[in-house]
Amino acid sequence: MSAYKLLEKTTVCYHCGDAIMEETSPYQLDDHRFCCLGCQTVYQVLVQSDMQSYYRYNTHPGKSQKDAKADLSYLDEPNIVQKLVDYQDEDRSIITLYIPAVHCSSCIWLLEHLYKLNDAVLASQVDFMKKQASITFKSRQLSLRDLVELLTQIGYEPKITLQDVVKQGKTVNNNQLVAKIAVAGFCFGNSMMLSFPEYFGMDAFEKNYANFFGYMNLGFAVPTLLYSASDYFRSAWHSVKQRQLNLDVPLALGIFVIFLRTAVEVLSQTGPGFADTLCSLVFFILIGKWVQERTYHHISFERDYRSYFPVAVTVVGDGADQPVQIADLQVGDRIRVRNNEIVPADAILLKGRASIDFSFVTGESKVMSKSLGEIVYAGGRQVGEAIELEVVKPVSQSYLTKLWNNESFKQYEKKFDTFIGFISKYFTIGLVTIALVAATLWLVGGDPARAWGAFTAVLIIACPCALALSSPFTLSAALSILDRNKMYVKNTAAVEQMAAIDCIVFDKTGTISSPKSSTMLFEGNLSAYDRKLIHAVCRHSSHPLSREIVKWLSEHASLELTAFDEQVGKGIVAELDGHELKVGSRSFVVGSMANQDATEVYISVDGDLRGFFSLEQSWREGLSSVVHAFEEGYALHLLSGDNERRADALRAIFPQPSQLLFNQSPADKLYRVEAWQAQGLQVCMLGDGLNDAGALKKADLGIAVSDDINNFSPGCDAILDGASFDELPRFFAFAKDAVKVIHMSFAISLTYNIIGLSFAVQGTMSPLFAAILMPISTVTVISFTSLATRWFARRNRLV
Repeated sequence: MSAYKLLEKTTVCYHCGDAIMEETSPYQLDDHRFCCLGCQTVYQVLVQSDMQSYYRYNTHPGKSQKDAKADLSYLDEPNIVQKLVDYQDEDRSIITLYIPAVHCSSCIWLLEHLYKLNDAVLASQVDFMKKQASITFKSRQLSLRDLVELLTQIGYEPKITLQDVVKQGKTVNNNQLVAKIAVAGFCFGNSMMLSFPEYFGMDAFEKNYANFFGYMNLGFAVPTLLYSASDYFRSAWHSVKQRQLNLDVPLALGIFVIFLRTAVEVLSQTGPGFADTLCSLVFFILIGKWVQERTYHHISFERDYRSYFPVAVTVVGDGADQPVQIADLQVGDRIRVRNNEIVPADAILLKGRASIDFSFVTGESKVMSKSLGEIVYAGGRQVGEAIELEVVKPVSQSYLTKLWNNESFKQYEKKFDTFIGFISKYFTIGLVTIALVAATLWLVGGDPARAWGAFTAVLIIACPCALALSSPFTLSAALSILDRNKMYVKNTAAVEQMAAIDCIVFDKTGTISSPKSSTMLFEGNLSAYDRKLIHAVCRHSSHPLSREIVKWLSEHASLELTAFDEQVGKGIVAELDGHELKVGSRSFVVGSMANQDATEVYISVDGDLRGFFSLEQSWREGLSSVVHAFEEGYALHLLSGDNERRADALRAIFPQPSQLLFNQSPADKLYRVEAWQAQGLQVCMLGDGLNDAGALKKADLGIAVSDDINNFSPGCDAILDGASFDELPRFFAFAKDAVKVIHMSFAISLTYNIIGLSFAVQGTMSPLFAAILMPISTVTVISFTSLATRWFARRNRLV
């Protein structure tokens, strides 16, 4: 009796869920009990900050505060802080922390509302899959140690190392998924073994143990439901609260109904239930999730740095500058970063005046000056003359990837409904409707037993596990194939968007023209001293024409600049050695609009016109075949900043209905893209990422064509290596094929569902039927998507 009374008074901590004894725990507040003073303190902090919603998302979401607190004094050391932060200036710091305690939606909610606990926190964003939080805070008001202590106080102590904590954290998260797969697999194997007598008919001896087998199967179903399938219930609950219906909703509903029906049949001894089906379903979808995560892990981390940035960095050598792939950049290398180029790794400024625009990192367009010897953080864009730096930290691909996906640059929200997103809206509603109609018809017919059987069978057999796996498997494989062919797409949604494109717009200079096979000519008079002046100015610019002029001049010694200003779409004004140079368009240098040609670069020294460079452009290899391949099915247009001097040659290449528009400013290009979109077209813009940045962002699909220039636009959806330009039609065809594979896999899954539903609505579905049909449908769809994607890639000559 005393033991019973003791159990009766056992409760759990309101914050962390640990078991406590009411007689021994003195911590109580607001009718809630806590296991320790730490949990009570965290509760008080949240209540005082008006953040009680933390406890609404999940029951007992917090972490126990009983553990001893770590010594964080090392975070006061500036050298250590400098190695940990992603970015730091006099006002703010940005750091990415791995937080193992993140496990539910409440964790995400709390960590993304840190600013309510301390107003020095400007923003925080959580990546649940990586258990990673990116936090921006005011470094003058809140030190890194104070931030970590704040996180520790609320139960989210970061794991801090000077290594790649993101990769390490990913491994830990995968281990948890593997454990769930192991539990589901163990239960699946045993429940299947115990169900064999039921499948094939039991003799008299086995019937004596039928109830025992049923209880054993129910026992195996419980850990599968509560542990292995828990993530799907959390996701479904979160989706419903957000008034959305993702595919986890019918998955969770199907899993729960299978368990409910199994429990009812076993406990009432009216049937064997569907425990084996439940365990197999969870086992297979977890296997699919593991494969999907491995694929995304490969995409996120193991893709070569060139996978996202197929560009070269100029490494300063003893003899001459040399372009080096970002992946090959080493600590200690001396690099030159020109105007508008990105600093690819943390580096120390050695030469030049650094005016760094960190808007890629901070989201705010604020140019900061750096002194010699100061650290310039990766992701900053140099504005002004070229600078030389020494790399002090290895290139972080995951960090550069984060810049590409920076939410601050989604000025134009590209609303594209993916196939799975579209299906998700209607699948759950349709599934529940069929189940209710079947149950109603049997109830009206006076057979409540069959009504219950039909209702539950429909929800079981139509569970969309195969559909949930088909899209990520197909698109992940498509991304990998495009990567290998030097077409670097940002995410899987962009592959589906590529398939929906029906209008392709080309830029001219640097996009359809090849900077590697063009001829530079000069008309006018240049002295040897003039050549040195022009070389010194143009070597600071990343514009394709400036780079061609530098190659043409081939000077070795270079003069130092005292002033440098490059205006996009116009030209450069610079001061050096007591002279003022203007390099750019005719209107910019001379002031006259007559015979304007964007491939002509005029030069003036102290107001005296020296002449102009002209670029005899060569089209990219295969341009005619690319345009011809796109003629059927696509509207093709050209937007160029040049005049119409080469218009006749281009009209011979482009089809008759195409619009070839010249003398277009960057703003004109953006407005033209908007106009075509207003006509209902899905527009893809191909540009060089410099003068076309606005149009790339505005287009439904923006592709930056890059050769060996370190420029990427965070507004673009893909980067195309110039060497793969002639394969563009194959890429678009393959994207359509990938979406076709998804549709076909959906048709296969739907066929299985129709076959199953024909039995389910009759209320006669047997456990053996469900146990065979559901795994077969899942395996069939996964195998089909993998093989079909590879086959289409081979048909398009991409593998």
